[in-house]
Amino acid sequence: IIEAIEDALQKAYERNYGANQQVIIELDRDTAALHIWQRKTVVPEVIDPNNEMSLEEALQLSEDAELGMELDIEVPNDAFGRIAAQSAKQVILQRMREAERDIIRSEFSDRRGKIMTGTVTRHERREIVVDLGRVEGIIPPSEQAHNEFFRVGDRVKALVVDVRDSQHGPQIILSRSSPGLLKCLFESQVPEIEKGIVQIKAVVREAGLRSKIAVKSSDPNVDPVGACVGPKGSRVQGIVEELRNEKIDVIPWSDDVAEFIANALQPSHVTKVTLNKELSNAVVVVPDQQLPLAIGREGQNARLAAKLTGWHIDI
Repeated sequence: IIEAIEDALQKAYERNYGANQQVIIELDRDTAALHIWQRKTVVPEVIDPNNEMSLEEALQLSEDAELGMELDIEVPNDAFGRIAAQSAKQVILQRMREAERDIIRSEFSDRRGKIMTGTVTRHERREIVVDLGRVEGIIPPSEQAHNEFFRVGDRVKALVVDVRDSQHGPQIILSRSSPGLLKCLFESQVPEIEKGIVQIKAVVREAGLRSKIAVKSSDPNVDPVGACVGPKGSRVQGIVEELRNEKIDVIPWSDDVAEFIANALQPSHVTKVTLNKELSNAVVVVPDQQLPLAIGREGQNARLAAKLTGWHIDI
């Protein structure tokens, strides 16, 4: 703040008395006294009186003065009138706003990929504006789940995906459709994930409709799917409710590609998986009555399974 004040006063002084002179302004850190010095060079013949002074004048100020020396002459600080003070005030406020923006930008940049909770304050051009405390966040249409509608005053959890600069300061971009949101919700709900016993290996979403999450346990005594689902489905149910009844398939990860693909097509039962590793293509056989379940509504189950495994799947 002190540096901002010094900078503001210097700009105000230059604006009123000309920028073609060397002026040094300093606030005493202990007494808050204001000191203004005008720096001039001692020359044989004065051409620019704003920046130069004669040897005779210099000797009156300092007995040690000599040609070529630079002397700082203190100027009375009543040189600032009302307009100059107003100019200084504007610079100070601008510098403080910039400093606050930098703090907010730094703080929220560190929160990328984390969940924040806020309150919906308004809707602007299909964007949802969320009050996060010191700053507002925005959920753009591309980051909204199509089955969700938030009213003003609703509490909402969202993932911080980006921090952008705008005319009004840092803009926090939030998401309700990112797979990262589902991952963070499981991390907060399942202690085994937080402790590192259960790992989330892959997550895919069609926000508002269905998600698939593949999990693996590093402890043979811990069932990764059971840990994520929780007693009587309590853990996963809490996440389903947070995502407004989005269907969530929790499947066991496997290093065996054929087994993983079969798992990914749950809840259907798979009879056989044939792999073409060169084309990353898998042909999956299911019982006739299981075919609609394997494909899913509008191909959704098969599409998510393909995204989760990274393989093209023909059923």
